[in-house]
Amino acid sequence: MVTEDQPYDPLIEESVEIAADPAQVWAVVHDVRRMPEWSPQVESVRLRQGFDEVAEGTEFTNRNVLDDLAWTTHGTIERFEPERAFAFRIAETRVVWSFTLEPTTGPGEGGGTRLVQRRETPDGISDVSLELAESTFGGQEAFTTRLRAGMQETLAAIRSAVEDGSGAPR
Repeated sequence: MVTEDQPYDPLIEESVEIAADPAQVWAVVHDVRRMPEWSPQVESVRLRQGFDEVAEGTEFTNRNVLDDLAWTTHGTIERFEPERAFAFRIAETRVVWSFTLEPTTGPGEGGGTRLVQRRETPDGISDVSLELAESTFGGQEAFTTRLRAGMQETLAAIRSAVEDGSGAPR
């Protein structure tokens, strides 16, 4: 809940149902280097020097673009549980982004996956990030609306990649 003391939502969450088991979804979603394929904001992701694969502790650099603004962020994978969840923290904003896979079953089907994307702020949001949301993105409410739309677009693209087979691991 947004208050004067906390001018942003501490948890933003969106989800999508995918007609594939968690192993199939995990094979597509766990590699942060593939985020530019799905996220409307992420232009590129590169693992930092010395990291060859995605796992807990892996560090990476993002290049992000939104409207006329481009910026670089640095992330570290903090949680990596195959076929279940992974999360990464962005140093510049202090926020934690995560994907959680929850097995589901549909009528007459072998099962599917509910993929949940979250943005959490366990340590708050950096002052620079708060100021940018106010000065550049129309305030916290507008920025949160934009984040939700981007999350929905990301999840829909991941679902399409998994369900149509175009997202097969590289």
